[in-house]
Amino acid sequence: MTGQSLWDESEANFEDGEVRVNVGGFKRRLRSHTLLRFPETRLGRLLLCHSREAILELCDDYDDVQREFYFDRNPELFPYVLHFYHTGKLHVMAELCVFSFSQEIEYWGINEFFIDSCCSYSYHGRKVEPEQEQWDEQSDQESTTSSFDEILAFYNDASKFDGQPLGDLRRRLWLALDNPGYSVLSRVFSVLSILVVLGSIITMCLNSLPDFQIPDSQGNPGEDPRFETVEHFGIAWFTFELVARFAVAPEFLKFFKNALNLIDLMSIVPFYITLVVNLVVESTPTLANLGRVAQVLRLMRIFRILKLARHSTGLRSLGATLKYSYKEVGLLLLYLSVGISIFSVVAYTIEKEENEGLATIPACWWWATVSMTTVGYGDVVPGTTAGKLTASACILAGILVVVLPITLIFNKFSHFYRRQKQLESAMRSCDFGDGMKEVPSVNLRDYYAHKVKSLMASLTNMSRSSPSELSLSDSLH
Repeated sequence: MTGQSLWDESEANFEDGEVRVNVGGFKRRLRSHTLLRFPETRLGRLLLCHSREAILELCDDYDDVQREFYFDRNPELFPYVLHFYHTGKLHVMAELCVFSFSQEIEYWGINEFFIDSCCSYSYHGRKVEPEQEQWDEQSDQESTTSSFDEILAFYNDASKFDGQPLGDLRRRLWLALDNPGYSVLSRVFSVLSILVVLGSIITMCLNSLPDFQIPDSQGNPGEDPRFETVEHFGIAWFTFELVARFAVAPEFLKFFKNALNLIDLMSIVPFYITLVVNLVVESTPTLANLGRVAQVLRLMRIFRILKLARHSTGLRSLGATLKYSYKEVGLLLLYLSVGISIFSVVAYTIEKEENEGLATIPACWWWATVSMTTVGYGDVVPGTTAGKLTASACILAGILVVVLPITLIFNKFSHFYRRQKQLESAMRSCDFGDGMKEVPSVNLRDYYAHKVKSLMASLTNMSRSSPSELSLSDSLH
């Protein structure tokens, strides 16, 4: 007999008799008609192959003598596949990893639609649940990594004082000035700085009241001398604070790369620029218009409130949240822009002939903006019934649009706040009494576990997005 006739004979035996299957050492004999009930599955397609090459495309090896198919797969999951061929339903035990099970049935060509109703809800819920909790878990892992890196950077800066003139004294002053709460001296300095900032802001606000304004020789309102004294004292303190921090900084070139140091600089620069502008205006009357520049710069004193971020964990966490939430903020602005555009055009179409306040689309943009953000100034309101219904829909849509990204932003704020508190606690526990002796105790096991888990998550995402039926272990062989 020819080789082809021998193959045809074995094929006929497959279709009429039994098939031997070896899955990672787990051997079973299966009836051909049982497998052919599902011809689209991998085992069903094996019985329809017409050559050895076609068979080896579907299995890892084939024994011509024993007529046995070999699969290099997990033998513990194959009983679930056998149960499917006998009953037509898939069942998933609670102890199984749903992602591993999903990859396994995908390899065997079995669709998730065959999962029985008793297991379907739990199975799909367990698949979605990790994605919902991914941010919390990722936040905890990032907290470990980021805190570890920042602590090492902190110790690296502290070690730069070793060997420098007055290194130990400069390090103590640096810790007291840059780390509120590190010691009694740092707490006292922090309280004084907060009081000066608040006093400067309060005097600026009180100076805008007519009762505290003293007219000058030309009848123009001027500042109260008492407030000027407070202002000059505040500038002197802020200047001393910045110069002191710069003098004890570990690296002078990197000093102004810190956002908090830039805020300190911007809080005093307007005063000195205003002082120079006033001197120029007094000496050159033709440049009187520069006085307006001085007035604008004086308003920039309100940004001194940002100096409190150095002493507030919440403000620093808020800044980090805004920095890393640009996607969510952009999404919020996009939703608002779409809603404002739609409702402003609708309101214009309905109210343009009845309401002068909504007679143009730009005016309707203003109305839609204050309505969607639920501010509702009430300066412009629709008068017709259709306009009021449109306003109701606009307000409800605004509530939904604003609420949607808020949860994501709040989760990030909680993450950064928790990380900042952990970092501050670690820094306060540092002791540099006799110089740099050792790096603080850090849980390296958690740090290493985070790195390994991140790698495995990346590999898992790559395997999920791959259209190939082969698993990661198959691709390595």
